[in-house]
Amino acid sequence: MKFFNFLTNDIAMDLGTANTLIYIKGKGIVLNEPSIVAFDRVTKKITKIGNEAKEILGREHGDIRVSRPMRDGVIADFEIAEGMIRAFIKKISSSTLSTRRIVIAVPSGVTEVEKRAVRDSAEHAGAKEVHLIFEPMAAAIGIGLDVGASVGNMVVDIGGGTTEIAVISLAGIVQVESVRIAGDEMNNAIMQFFKKNHNLLIGERTAEAIKCEVGSAVPLKEEITIQVKGRDLVGGIPKTTEVSSVEIREALTENVTQIVEAVKQTLERTPPELSADLLDRGIMLTGGGALLKGLDKRLKMETELPVHVAEDPLTAVVRGVGKAVENINEYSRVFIRKRSY
Repeated sequence: MKFFNFLTNDIAMDLGTANTLIYIKGKGIVLNEPSIVAFDRVTKKITKIGNEAKEILGREHGDIRVSRPMRDGVIADFEIAEGMIRAFIKKISSSTLSTRRIVIAVPSGVTEVEKRAVRDSAEHAGAKEVHLIFEPMAAAIGIGLDVGASVGNMVVDIGGGTTEIAVISLAGIVQVESVRIAGDEMNNAIMQFFKKNHNLLIGERTAEAIKCEVGSAVPLKEEITIQVKGRDLVGGIPKTTEVSSVEIREALTENVTQIVEAVKQTLERTPPELSADLLDRGIMLTGGGALLKGLDKRLKMETELPVHVAEDPLTAVVRGVGKAVENINEYSRVFIRKRSY
């Protein structure tokens, strides 16, 4: 009987641009891996997923392609995304029985076509019932905010593909801004910076590591210098260069400013009664981007509101979707309603 219950357990999924996280009802978070797939170029057969695929990113040969089927928080490659979802579900369970409910978090700026693509992918991967929830709503639930209360809460969820800024009240999103500037764009800005200023070609993984190690939104108490390895664009040979956290901050300035401006625009459009709530409650930062050094200080300086970085911001969304799965009746009103086509 227990085995049967496991197979029919409901699943919560944060299908992110950078990482996919899965929560099983009654078990908690069971998977947290990069949304990366390695597959055969000819047969399109998936050979590696998640951490294993990330290990060979930028090192693959002609017969293998390593791809990220999610871009800007939505499905960019339908076939590969479906295969990835199926493979991740298979990884966490010994069978893929179709009697399963899946709740998936999606960006608030998602189109009807993109919603349908996510639903179809989950159904083809074995789900009988699929529900969608907006990421900022899931993040708010995940960090313990009472989303059903008649008070305003502001969540800024900075993921890999999108930054979701939402003011939530009475189990609904009152004001929202979804900008396609987040972790990936920051990585790209670092890669472009090295090309332009150091004639050095670096990969995505290296850019991500630099951002995590020395990236910042405000000057640091002690600026850091690091060694970066890449390929010389002039000579074509491997080369090492030295950069400081000041230069990396400069490379990220444009992206950080755009996120700050989007937050300010959302605040400008927020009804006055809810604005008053935000003076006391402040802004909650979630997602991997919340870990960028000094981003909370920069937002506090620009908005003059209290800014809090959520505990374990990387798992906030999946924890929220997980709570919705555990209490499906209580949270069903926060799910995205299906349109009749």
